[in-house]
Amino acid sequence: MEYKWTVLSNTTLGGLLASIDGSILLIAMPVVFRGLGVNPFYQANFPLLIWLLLGYGIVTATLLVTVGRLSDMLGRARMYNLGFAIFSTGSILLFVEPWQGAAGGWALVFFRLIQAVGASFLFANSAALLTDAFPPGERGKAMGVNQIAFIGGSLIGLVVGGILAGIPNLTFGPFVLPTWRLIFLVSVPVGVFGTLWAYWRLHEISVRLSGQKLDPLGNFAFAGGLTLLLVGITYGLLPYGGSSTGWGSPWVLSALAAGAGLLLVFLFVELRVPDPMFRLDFFKIRAFAAGTSASLLGSLARGGLMLTLVVWFQGIWLPLHGYSFAETPFWAGILMMPMIAGFLVSGPVSGWLSDRTGARPLATTGLVIAAAAFFALSFEPVDFVYWQVGVLLFVNGCGMGMFAAPNASAVMSSVPAENRGAASGMLATLQNAGQQMSLAIFFTIIIVGLASGLGPGASSILGGAGVPPGDTVILSQLIGANPTGALFGAFLGQNPLSTILALAPSIPGWVPLSPSVTSSLLAPHFFAAAVSTGFGSAISGAFVVAGSLTLVAALVSSLRGGRYVHGDLLPARTRRKDRHPVGTSATGPPSGVVPPAPSEPSQRGS
Repeated sequence: MEYKWTVLSNTTLGGLLASIDGSILLIAMPVVFRGLGVNPFYQANFPLLIWLLLGYGIVTATLLVTVGRLSDMLGRARMYNLGFAIFSTGSILLFVEPWQGAAGGWALVFFRLIQAVGASFLFANSAALLTDAFPPGERGKAMGVNQIAFIGGSLIGLVVGGILAGIPNLTFGPFVLPTWRLIFLVSVPVGVFGTLWAYWRLHEISVRLSGQKLDPLGNFAFAGGLTLLLVGITYGLLPYGGSSTGWGSPWVLSALAAGAGLLLVFLFVELRVPDPMFRLDFFKIRAFAAGTSASLLGSLARGGLMLTLVVWFQGIWLPLHGYSFAETPFWAGILMMPMIAGFLVSGPVSGWLSDRTGARPLATTGLVIAAAAFFALSFEPVDFVYWQVGVLLFVNGCGMGMFAAPNASAVMSSVPAENRGAASGMLATLQNAGQQMSLAIFFTIIIVGLASGLGPGASSILGGAGVPPGDTVILSQLIGANPTGALFGAFLGQNPLSTILALAPSIPGWVPLSPSVTSSLLAPHFFAAAVSTGFGSAISGAFVVAGSLTLVAALVSSLRGGRYVHGDLLPARTRRKDRHPVGTSATGPPSGVVPPAPSEPSQRGS
């Protein structure tokens, strides 16, 4: 097999595996909590849930730039191979973790963080390895396949998690393999195979400058600042005092302020060190600046969409249609498939076309299409007709697929060959950080909207079910007092009303309910109906925000200029794929030759 195809196939496998593991728990979390014996309604367990959901993304976002910079110095293939080994080690530890309860949950968090360290090596180097291996005229095609793995993998993870969550425990004689362990087992054999394959076949062909030095102060300021910022945003989702969210918590505010301060220190340092880890001068290249900025905005819109849809399907729509909370993870995964199909259809085609047309028309059009789908989703009722939402999800997936591959190819082609590891890390950092911030933004929008409409909506539904007026007031207050717990409970495959009804008798004035009324309240559709009013206004607002962010991303994408390959001074219409001799590329000298230090980059050919 020609080396470039080996690089494409292995980096696609690595990216797919790392992306699937990043999102697989979004739907499979109910099975994990039940398997560990953790009560999702116990407020002390909320941080455990948040870290299992978001810790993976926080670690990858924090390490990407540092790893990319190290890869430019030490070798991209070497660092990529090491990442595959670390990722596989984390996967094995997740599968064999021996503890139960909260201790077992925190062990999973720790091993997920190890897995995330390996994923950061894979994310940071894949695009750079592909750009090294493929000539400019074929990079869009290669990036199309690779971007399907990275972005499509996060969508596929939802479906895989849902399907695995529906499989019962497997019995082999006296041995029982719990379903939650099966979720982590999936990545073990594939990870081990990918690791061995990477060490066997991948080797260095990258251009590296001699005498490069690490930037320790910049690394510390960036890692510390981004970690504090993302952790503060994460804890802003947890209740604080009498508020449904924690944005007023002194700890959250201090973490956000300290994180922002360290990032300002980081920018100051990077402008003054000879070998910066974050090449701010790249933003003088219009193709790089527009591409990475559009990618950040697209991630802000797309990352929250996944969580919003999972909560909508799993906690509201499926129970409204009679599905038990225990089986909603499986069906939620199935309902997400049109979005994946759209991405798979448009991703490779748009990458192939961008090799001929450039990134701007395809990437910008794709974002406009995705924005239109977001706005259309905002008009859908909570109890929607599925084929309508399915069509919109497919259109949204097509739009995002049209954007991803051309944009990544254009960004990576715009920088000097010896700095592709840093550029890849910068692009991946902005994508991952945007996705983490997006999850917090959209979850906050949903929680705040739900809190405002939860009590009144629940009172009306409870009264109609025959609950006495005094009990209606008590139950409405219990439901409205903890929207985060109610939403987490539904999200985790538990009926929140079962816990609420267990608490109600301890409140003065409570009158025991008849068995028939109790049975009605515990029906799967009842809680979904009680919260649908508040949830409807919240989710509409979330989709409007997503659509607006995507439109801004489209505007930024349209400003990227014409087709541009660093070092290629010929107009786009005169370029040919075979213009460069064997062993050279449009971005640098033959592999292994140390080039002179690059001049200050500027936009050309636009």
